[in-house]
Amino acid sequence: MTTSYLMNTYARLPISFSHGEGCYLFDSETNGKKYLDALAGIAVNTLGYKHPVLVKTISEQAAKILHTSNLFEIPLQEKLAEKLCQISNMQQVFFCNSGLEANEAAIKLALMYGNKNGKTGKKKIVVMEHSFHGRSIATLAATANAKVQKGFEPIVDFFIRIPFNDISAIQKLCESEHKDEIVAVMLEPLQGEGGIYLADSEYLQQLRKICDQQKWLLICDEVQCGMGRTGKWFAFQHANILPDVVTMAKGLASGVPIGACLASGNATNLFAPGNHGTTFGGNPLATSAALATISVIENDNLLNNAQQIGDFIKTELAKNLATVDGVVGVRGYGLMLGIELDRSCGEIVKLGLQKGLVINVTSDKIIRLLPPLIFSKDNATELVEKLTQLIKDFLQ
Repeated sequence: MTTSYLMNTYARLPISFSHGEGCYLFDSETNGKKYLDALAGIAVNTLGYKHPVLVKTISEQAAKILHTSNLFEIPLQEKLAEKLCQISNMQQVFFCNSGLEANEAAIKLALMYGNKNGKTGKKKIVVMEHSFHGRSIATLAATANAKVQKGFEPIVDFFIRIPFNDISAIQKLCESEHKDEIVAVMLEPLQGEGGIYLADSEYLQQLRKICDQQKWLLICDEVQCGMGRTGKWFAFQHANILPDVVTMAKGLASGVPIGACLASGNATNLFAPGNHGTTFGGNPLATSAALATISVIENDNLLNNAQQIGDFIKTELAKNLATVDGVVGVRGYGLMLGIELDRSCGEIVKLGLQKGLVINVTSDKIIRLLPPLIFSKDNATELVEKLTQLIKDFLQ
């Protein structure tokens, strides 16, 4: 076995990919085996691989300038911030490098909002069961995963965890001893790592009203479910609400690292110079890639594609697996889908690779699908056929 100088932070599969094209990856073996990618780098490769617009944009920008400090104006950053506010109806943007950093910025905004409104003592942020917000000291505490938290005790204690998609749990907090300590509610409108659980539109609408009444910020973590994955730019838009804070990353620049924390209403104008910052966030390379990604989504009508292709995959899988013992159900929205089994199924990822299919398992029993937004009907048909047979074989 070859010695690795990398820290042991991933249980990596014994495969590497040499290149990609469209919705396919090719391994590093001599013959370059072909794999249909239904994971997209975990919701990152929005435009698949080798997209001509993205390649051209990155190449041209690299020939100009990659990075300048945020001590200076960055025109592409201003342009991207304006575009993100247009498609989200938010008002201000802070750029960073990842979803974790975007969520850290959101948490800091919430704490500062509390201080501004006289809550200078204990401050609490409400978070959800099954949530995932990152692995930093603050975001792992917000995350509902004991495995992520293990070994990093003591965990910061300003989070209150309640059941997801349960408005009565929020209503009880309005009468609890913590009512006057709460500064924000933070949730994923469509939970990813936690198992592809979707918040009902009515739940989000009632949650928005309660946050308004209690003067709490509403924070929507759209790191995985945003950027068109559900058929709208953001999952919260299905409920016709506007959060105070929205975080995003993953698919924003189709593989170039970038994150963003968007603010509106009561969450705006809280930061001042020195309150928060970043070295690499929003640099010219990343912002040019993000602008190119948004442009392709608009020009190629990929929001509609995500909805239609996602509906096709979900419907066909539900039909094909309806009578298969061991399948609990198929759920999700757009091109963010999960197939729940009644048993642990991590092994199915390796079996999928053997069949030329890249998939993922989360929460032990849920097969997670996050294809590129360019997924075609032919790609979807191939996915359904291969995955149906793979699940049937696994459950036999």
